[in-house]
Amino acid sequence: MAVIGTAGAEVLIPLAAVIGIAFAVFQWYAVAKVPVPSHDGEDGGGAAQKGRSGHDESAEDGVDYRQVEARCAEIQHAISIGATSFLFTEYRYLAVFMAGFAVVIFMFLGSAQRFSTRPEPCTYDPARMCRPALANAAFSMIAFLLGALTSVMSGYLGMRVATFANARTALEARRGVGRAFVVAFRSGAAMGFLLASSALFVLYVAINLFGVYYGDDWGGLYESITGYGLGGSSMALFGRVGGGIYTKAADVGADLVGKVERNIPEDDPRNPAVIADNVGDNVGDIAGMGSDLFGSYAESSCAALFVASISSFGTEHNFAAMMYPLLISAMGIVVCLATTVVATDLAEVKTVEEIGPALKRQILISTVLMTVGIAIVSFLVLPHSFTLFDFGRRKLVKNWYLFICVSAGLWAGLVIGYVTEYFTSNAYRPVQAVANSCRTGAATNVIFGLAVGYKSVIVPIFAIATAIYASFRLAAMYGIALAALGMLSTIATGLSIDAYGPISDNAGGIAEMSGMPHVVRERTDALDAAGNTTAAIGKGFAIGSAALVSLALFGAYVSRAGVAAVDVLSPRVFAGLLAGAMLPYWFSAMTMRSVGSAALAMVEEVRRQFDSIPGLMEGTAKPDYATCVKISTDASLKKMLAPGALVMLSPLVAGTLFGTETLAGLLAGALVSGVQVAISASNSGGAWDNAKKYIEAGASAEARALGPKGSDAHKAAVIGDTIGDPLKDTSGPSLNILIKLMAVEALVFAPFFAAHGGLIFKHL
Repeated sequence: MAVIGTAGAEVLIPLAAVIGIAFAVFQWYAVAKVPVPSHDGEDGGGAAQKGRSGHDESAEDGVDYRQVEARCAEIQHAISIGATSFLFTEYRYLAVFMAGFAVVIFMFLGSAQRFSTRPEPCTYDPARMCRPALANAAFSMIAFLLGALTSVMSGYLGMRVATFANARTALEARRGVGRAFVVAFRSGAAMGFLLASSALFVLYVAINLFGVYYGDDWGGLYESITGYGLGGSSMALFGRVGGGIYTKAADVGADLVGKVERNIPEDDPRNPAVIADNVGDNVGDIAGMGSDLFGSYAESSCAALFVASISSFGTEHNFAAMMYPLLISAMGIVVCLATTVVATDLAEVKTVEEIGPALKRQILISTVLMTVGIAIVSFLVLPHSFTLFDFGRRKLVKNWYLFICVSAGLWAGLVIGYVTEYFTSNAYRPVQAVANSCRTGAATNVIFGLAVGYKSVIVPIFAIATAIYASFRLAAMYGIALAALGMLSTIATGLSIDAYGPISDNAGGIAEMSGMPHVVRERTDALDAAGNTTAAIGKGFAIGSAALVSLALFGAYVSRAGVAAVDVLSPRVFAGLLAGAMLPYWFSAMTMRSVGSAALAMVEEVRRQFDSIPGLMEGTAKPDYATCVKISTDASLKKMLAPGALVMLSPLVAGTLFGTETLAGLLAGALVSGVQVAISASNSGGAWDNAKKYIEAGASAEARALGPKGSDAHKAAVIGDTIGDPLKDTSGPSLNILIKLMAVEALVFAPFFAAHGGLIFKHL
């Protein structure tokens, strides 16, 4: 007998969400205590006085801190305005898409039963009558719009937090690396808790509001709720692709001309693309990443809820047990709150060497504490034994089985995180070997970097496969959905350390452009180097969870579409399998070419300004930042449409023209292929990036022998980093959205495909 019943679940879930939002506001308030003068110079005196009294004795003499702080505020304002302007323009495009696709959802699902308004026999229990198909179409459309709006909100709020914190992190770096670390991490925590808590709260409210109409038709209720995940991932796809094209076009242009051709430092204010580069960090790595992880959370929750609704939890109307996935997420917020306090208040970072271990401890502590939290929820909420839907059969399951399923995903995430760190951190041999390969030029650097990326796939795939096997054996497809949720259960901490990276990167750019002493830039570079590794770890979590989410959604689709078995010897299935395995390569080709063509225009513009603006290299004239921002904006908005259309249309075309079996093959092929490509692309890019930073830092005799900045080895490293930029920040992260978005779209449209799909194969 469960200890926590319906009343307990109804209190604990919203309570945890409210606590998480309050904690995010507290972190924001703590960051806001760091004074920054307004961009027009007001209040600069007081802030400057505080800066002069607060910076440490290692700062260089002769620096006008009043002017530095005023410049900081000006740069922060420019970055904020650029990021806000881009997102608003992007969201106007996406609003048209949202409205159009919402109509498609309604028309397709409504036509599955000829827009019937009469109650119909339930899909999984024909003896009972359920709500009409037209109602499911309408509520699926509403859920889609709700998920899309929440995803947009997640990205926008993340961007606002990051642009609020970047200058404050740079200013605090004058007073020590520990103070700057706390500001950057608190800012990441504000975003992480705000997103995780809001996602949980909105989903919980939607379930209760939809339940007013559906009553005891829980199958129809949770089938329509899957639209929430579809809306979230749809926006995440365009956010990741559009933001990735924006940031990498600017980054490649700034690096190739600035570092390689003109031999000026990174983020030098003379570089015309430097503002666009810093804006890109916020719209791609912050807003895009926030929408991405929100989509993963929404889809894993929706997959688990849908499978549970057709199991004994749903048929017996056990609300507390049905809310088990949301209670796991609620426990995750509490656990992450305790973990964050360790980083910000209990274990102070005092030296550069302590930054990386402090971030790694966050992952380990949250994983250990969350394992205890999962046990508490599992044994207090779930009945001792129950049955789960297993492809037409009923599987007897005990509550401790689900504890193992969630824990398997959680610990698989930890393994993926640590392996990703090993292959992308310059503290270990793989990245150091990539850096050493720069001795003989860019070609060997590229070869070594690709090899690191390919090799980094091995252990994560075994970890994912182990979690899948254990979870499926214990709890069928519901177990796999819970494993995905387990990997994302500490999403607040994951987002905190992920957002920390771009914030630190922006802080370094602001420190360089505002003319802060060299020692400050060294500190922000150390923060940024650790942030690059944590960003790679975050991408590993996103890709691993996407694989599990996609498989869970695949199982739900097969059940809902009535596919008896997915037989790879069937020509219909095998044809879909091959086509699905090709899609990640087609998608990657489109995104890589988009970045390349946009970067080409950026390089030409930066070269033009250096050649045509007198005094630009001497620092006596200002570059035209606005033109470079416009190039990135125009390119990203135009070129995000084709890759997005490929992903959104593939399931619709396959299901409508070729049928449910071919679509099942398409989903399986995209999943198996996409995970491998995404991991290798992200980790190759991360290795090249940190190999460059390894040479620039010169922290060891081996690194100093490759430097200094501007040496042939360093230029080779910059070229490798430039090649890796679109891999790790555009194609790689977007692929995890591809595999899960196609799966959730197939599930949402499954009633239509089952009723009317296969127009071509019906005649062949």
